[in-house]
Amino acid sequence: MKLEEEYRLYLKLERSMSPHTVDAYMRDLQKWLDYLGEAHVEPREAETDHVRDFMVTLGEMGIHPRSQARILSGVKAYYRFLLYRDLIDCDPTELVEAPQWLMKLPDVLSVEEIDAMMAAIDLSKPEGHRNRAMLEVLYGSGVRVSELVGLRLSNLYLAEGYMLVEGKGSKQRLVPLSPTSVRQMELWFKDRDELQVKRGNEDYVFLNRRGAKLTRAMVFEIVKRLAEAAGIGRAVSPHTFRHSFATHLLENGANLRAIQQLLGHESIVTTELYTHIDVRYLKDTLLKYHPLAQHDVSQTTPNAPQPPEGAPPTP
Repeated sequence: MKLEEEYRLYLKLERSMSPHTVDAYMRDLQKWLDYLGEAHVEPREAETDHVRDFMVTLGEMGIHPRSQARILSGVKAYYRFLLYRDLIDCDPTELVEAPQWLMKLPDVLSVEEIDAMMAAIDLSKPEGHRNRAMLEVLYGSGVRVSELVGLRLSNLYLAEGYMLVEGKGSKQRLVPLSPTSVRQMELWFKDRDELQVKRGNEDYVFLNRRGAKLTRAMVFEIVKRLAEAAGIGRAVSPHTFRHSFATHLLENGANLRAIQQLLGHESIVTTELYTHIDVRYLKDTLLKYHPLAQHDVSQTTPNAPQPPEGAPPTP
């Protein structure tokens, strides 16, 4: 078996990565292997200077620093595997740091915007209650779109107000359901019972009108259309609801560790992104409501009324 195939199995079986993530790691690794092939260097003979030159090459190709960092992360994972297998004595990537980039904070919907999207749903249509239930679960639980479309009836515990979702790396976690989410799901089930469900899709919660499991792409399209109908003039995706869920919890005093568990983040560092959003929210609140901030704004606003000619100067 080729070493790359052993590495693929290692990612899948020992790192418990999803097939999608494994494919991404292998694509990034292939960029490194192609670079070494052109330099006539074997992967196990690569040195730190090769890695640094590779990163410079990625930059010259116009690859974004964030993508460069991701590719380097994949190469580092490969050399950790080689160390694990005792195929190398030292890691050539160890002293190479990822390029820095300006962090883009995720977009967040206001409560009013979410209400407007809910109100834009036509409940008279067959898919109306399904769409309402989906949005309630997305915003009320913060689940990923993949977790939403993969949700199964056998993993719902509506009486107890919980659902079991399968996240990244096939890791499962219990997620609370709000009373509103439960009520909307029960309304959807009445419509769902009228569908002729396709074989193999009987256990999925959210189905299309043909009785098949709803796809990620369809959920993206539904959310996009509802945002347009609600008059929201920017891009909105299912992940926007996840960001909004976490941000609104934090703004209202929720513990960061609890938010981490609800979102299914493996590392608290990922969840800490929302503290930056919270700081932005606090700054906006300060500028909007604090008397001194309002006074400063009025002093610097170009259209602020000017004192009449001949009036005494402001002390």
